[in-house]
Amino acid sequence: MQFSTFREKINYLSSVRVPYLDLKFIHESLQTELQTIYSQVIDESYFVYGKQVTEFENLFSNKLGIKYCYSTGNCTDALFIVLKMLGVGPDDEVIVPAMTWITDAEVVSNLGAKPVFVDVDSETYCLDPKAFEQAITPRTKAVIPVHLYGQMADMEAISEIATRHNIKVVEDCAQAHFASHKEKYAGSFGDAAVFSFYPTKNLGALGDAGALVTDNKVLYKACRKMANHGAADKHTHEFPGMNSRMDTLQAAVLSLKLNFIDEWNGQRNKIAKKYSESLSVCGDLVLPKTAAGNNHVFHIYNVLTSRREELKSFLNENGIQTQIHYPKALPFTKAYLDFGLKPTDFPVSFKLQEKGLSLPIFPGMTDEQQEYVIDKVRAFFAG
Repeated sequence: MQFSTFREKINYLSSVRVPYLDLKFIHESLQTELQTIYSQVIDESYFVYGKQVTEFENLFSNKLGIKYCYSTGNCTDALFIVLKMLGVGPDDEVIVPAMTWITDAEVVSNLGAKPVFVDVDSETYCLDPKAFEQAITPRTKAVIPVHLYGQMADMEAISEIATRHNIKVVEDCAQAHFASHKEKYAGSFGDAAVFSFYPTKNLGALGDAGALVTDNKVLYKACRKMANHGAADKHTHEFPGMNSRMDTLQAAVLSLKLNFIDEWNGQRNKIAKKYSESLSVCGDLVLPKTAAGNNHVFHIYNVLTSRREELKSFLNENGIQTQIHYPKALPFTKAYLDFGLKPTDFPVSFKLQEKGLSLPIFPGMTDEQQEYVIDKVRAFFAG
């Protein structure tokens, strides 16, 4: 939402009864522990490469059941590093879902390769395995399954196809911290996976942060070098690399929050269940579905309606914040218009673009807040 003046913004925020996301609740409940962390980091004064970074990497990889984790400045860096070390470059193609955040395509483009967009599944909204296989060419080097909104893509089918065609699999788990399929976590199916710890994520830092994980020791070591100016150790530069690392404070905060992630994901599931039960017969509203065997962590509770803009405005007028994930499917953003692709090429992604609306969902959301949202959604469709 755009505001013409700062006062207009203040007036709007004061009228909000249900925010889309309330990070204050989480941090207020951890205030004592956070103060201890601040004091410790400042006292030790190892703001970069402090011991807390390695501690977080070990805790995170152990919980995921994956051998290696390297923390980065953000998820975009992590994806760039992994694809670069997998050999993606000019003349290569990388298959990317049409509906996702632009990171997945722009990293491919910035490596000199071509993102090949495919549609998403009509129920999970994640990469459609059939569309993936149909898009494979002799130039296909990798595929990026995105676990969109907190639900895992069909990694069994995607992995089987990728193995047959000798294609690398890099999972984008930015919205799916500890989502799982048959008790196996997101990030543990592919050759590697990347995570975002942007503050709004289910597991969020107090600023930008990311990580890559893999069971491949050779790939892990190569990624560490790439992120550290091409060096395994200081001053031993083997090739031109880059600089991407998680700072000590973010690592310490994430280690603390890791203790609560299962509880917070559980709260999201409880909220999602209540939405689904309460809004099951409500106009033309289409509610999210969870695929068999999946544990959805509901980073986003996305509904579809042909009256999306009207509903969004109505809820906003009643003090309820919503968001759209995402206003444009990637093939229809200005960045990729020159590909000349059409809505009919990606019917599910285009439907999400035109009809998708994300309702408020966050740990600490009160019963009263959710009941208010439910009542207003019902009132809109009853009117």
